[in-house]
Amino acid sequence: MLIKIISGVLILFTAYMGIKHGWQGLNARLTDAGPAADLFKKINLSLPVIKVFSALTILSAFMILFPQTFVAGNVLNAILIFFLMIQFLRVGEMKPALIEIPFLLIPIVLIFLKHPLAVK
Repeated sequence: MLIKIISGVLILFTAYMGIKHGWQGLNARLTDAGPAADLFKKINLSLPVIKVFSALTILSAFMILFPQTFVAGNVLNAILIFFLMIQFLRVGEMKPALIEIPFLLIPIVLIFLKHPLAVK
């Protein structure tokens, strides 16, 4: 029972953060000031790439909510986080890359814990 509660809380956290960051990315402009715009400028992503990345982030957040697409959503989420880490390392930004490590572990832990509403 405790495992299902932990899994549920992690799912809600991941979905919330995915939708929040994805929405910020969809509404981002490269001329904006702010932490998200600064990070995108550092890794030299174009606006269309940011929009696609943000849409995939929102898609993965919604996929995580449903047991049928739970694993695929977590894999997509992990791939997106890994992509960001690689981009940060490519431009020599070590701190943001290291900050992403716990967020990379969350999808892996979620896959291990399984969806709390999944039928056995």
